Amino acid sequence: MSRLAGRLLTLSRAILNTPFRREPEQVRRILIAHWLLLGDTVLLAPLLAKIARQFAGAECVVLARPAVAPLLAGKPYGCTVLPFDPRDASSVKEVLASGPYDLAYVLGDNRYAWLARAAGACWIVGFDQDVPAWKNWMIDEAHAWPTSPLAWADMATELVPGSAPEAYRIGDWPTPAAAPFEMPPQPYAVLHVGASSPLKLWPAERWMALAQHLQDIGIQPVWSGGRGEEGWVDAADPERRYLRHCGNLDLAQLWHLLSGARLLVCPDTGVAHMGRVVGVPTVTLFGPGSVVLHGAGEFWAEMPYHAVTLEHFSCRDQRILFRREIDWVQRCGRSPNECQNHAACMTGISLSSVLSAISDVLLLRGESKS
Repeated sequence: MSRLAGRLLTLSRAILNTPFRREPEQVRRILIAHWLLLGDTVLLAPLLAKIARQFAGAECVVLARPAVAPLLAGKPYGCTVLPFDPRDASSVKEVLASGPYDLAYVLGDNRYAWLARAAGACWIVGFDQDVPAWKNWMIDEAHAWPTSPLAWADMATELVPGSAPEAYRIGDWPTPAAAPFEMPPQPYAVLHVGASSPLKLWPAERWMALAQHLQDIGIQPVWSGGRGEEGWVDAADPERRYLRHCGNLDLAQLWHLLSGARLLVCPDTGVAHMGRVVGVPTVTLFGPGSVVLHGAGEFWAEMPYHAVTLEHFSCRDQRILFRREIDWVQRCGRSPNECQNHAACMTGISLSSVLSAISDVLLLRGESKS
């Protein structure tokens, strides 16, 4: 079955199911439909928590990219994960066969409302104003975007009625099973240098200076990066002085690496959000991204976490989130070419500010200030 055949099947089934759309009197089965990346998937935790409380006893199925799905294998907040890739027709068929559902929540891209309808969702809830307009046609309950600043993780919970979920506690999200790998000797800190964009990279010489500082105070630095990011780790440590895990760990193994660490330092990327779920003291370097949108927010407020950024940076002036324009959003989604491969918002973050944040976040965990 081709990718095109999967799309046509979704379209036809969605249209056939449209006459049966109705708000359910009783919710027994819920689908959370999306194709978010690692970070935004992890940030669905407060939504899962609120659904579990609001619809106690209902079965909840959450879609996730195949690489991310193992992180949800322990059924956080009672939700069952269903691996999904819209480019894989067999994966689409599995989602369609998993229905019907009384209720569905669509996050990010409203095109997945069509998938939810094709899977037999009777009532679909999501945020409004996606573009182009056809993406919104299957949304039954469209919510306006918040008019005042709010973290994305907290924002998603507003789709569900009721009060906000309780703040996150370590252990609320079960630790995933992972294949064995060589763990570093204690104590160690994970320095994750990779990011989704070159504009989120911190200067290599500062990473090395940070690693040397940590070694001086008795914490072994461990380099981390995803597949294809080996060059960035090499730039920070060309002599390979410190242990590295770069491209050789899956996400479940990375979870275990983080859980044993005394500290995580990384750019604003999915690994930073993993750090909050794991509970490792985390320092996140924000350049083009928004601390408001992807910082701790309310749900993660009690986690040992510290964001480092240059406030009110002049070119962090774009207002787009998931293709919607929102007045209070301040971020930068420019390409490396537009920024001449030089993000002053990252290079302007000093080593001293990161060291100060490390001291603060370790104190939040009750450790002595070194």
